[in-house]
Amino acid sequence: MKTSLVLTSALALALSAHVASGSESHAQHGDGVPASGEHAHHQHRAHPPQAADEHADHQQEQARDRRVPTDKPTESERAHVPPDPPQTTLAPISMERMVELMQMEDDAPFGMLLFDRLEWRDLDDVDAQAWEFTAWYGNDYDKLWLKTEGERVESQEEGHIKLAWDRIFARWWSVQSGVRHDFREGPSRNWLDFGVRGLAPYFFEIDAAISFGDQGRTAARFSGEYEMLITQRLILQPELELNWYGKDDPQNGVGSGLADLELGVRLRYELLREFAPYVGVLWERKFGRTADLALHHGEDDSEVVFVAGVRAWF
Repeated sequence: MKTSLVLTSALALALSAHVASGSESHAQHGDGVPASGEHAHHQHRAHPPQAADEHADHQQEQARDRRVPTDKPTESERAHVPPDPPQTTLAPISMERMVELMQMEDDAPFGMLLFDRLEWRDLDDVDAQAWEFTAWYGNDYDKLWLKTEGERVESQEEGHIKLAWDRIFARWWSVQSGVRHDFREGPSRNWLDFGVRGLAPYFFEIDAAISFGDQGRTAARFSGEYEMLITQRLILQPELELNWYGKDDPQNGVGSGLADLELGVRLRYELLREFAPYVGVLWERKFGRTADLALHHGEDDSEVVFVAGVRAWF
């Protein structure tokens, strides 16, 4: 019996010592002693370092928001007076009425008059006058087009007049179809005219056409020009023009094949956007049968011409 009491007392003392040792270990871990094993892993996952960093950033933002601004307003900010709010309430309007008021419709008719050339020419020690006039009326898609150009030397006039319908088929290009009347020293000629005009890459303005006349006559022409802005008002404009005919027309001094070429350059100064005087120089050259006919009539097949004139539009 005594032995049992002794064993029981020993077990109780051992259990008390073990409980006291566990409590002391837990207290040490709570006071900052590094944990180990599963308890340390659980403690790391519960409190990641990123959370502490985000909390610190949030505290810094709150501190910045609580700061009193020290920057003083600038002079322009002090002088600025905000406008009064609108006093009138606008009534709702339809889309059609808005388009009309803002002139946004793409089928609204409008027109233009352009005197591209009104110039004097020094031609074989004889004063000559030349013109190129364009007028059109219509909308963004369809226009009625009138164009005339020519030259007057003493009492003789030579040129053409064209009436055509212009229809846009691409962003920068349109086709034209109409009639053309040529007048020269000899008999006048009438043509059906079909062409294309527009703005090529790098801003070259192109105008090309083919014409069909009576008695199986055909003709073609090509012109191209480019505007080089030296300043916003001083503009250099080189230009090239070619004419070709399918049949001889000796009464008008025209031979079959490539008939003539005109290469020129004009320098204009825009006093106003609508009005600009200019000076320039042209080189004219006849080819083939046309050159032979010119020499036969005592004319030169090549010459240099100085010009001066004005350009205006309305």
